[in-house]
Amino acid sequence: MGVDAAQIAVLGDGENDIPLFKAAGLSIAMSNAAATVKAEADFATGANDEDGAAEAIEWFVLRGMRTALR
Repeated sequence: MGVDAAQIAVLGDGENDIPLFKAAGLSIAMSNAAATVKAEADFATGANDEDGAAEAIEWFVLRGMRTALR
């Protein structure tokens, strides 16, 4: 699709997400993830059952869009 990996954000909570974390420009671990997963992430957000993904989208995507539109 022509999108540079540096412009991609990923969320994950499992060991299988670590290679994706390393390839993406921004990696966000869920707070319920294992310590080894969180150690590889750039940031951590709330748990899966605490709307952590929505929290990350609000913080990293929507706030950035609002700033860019000003």
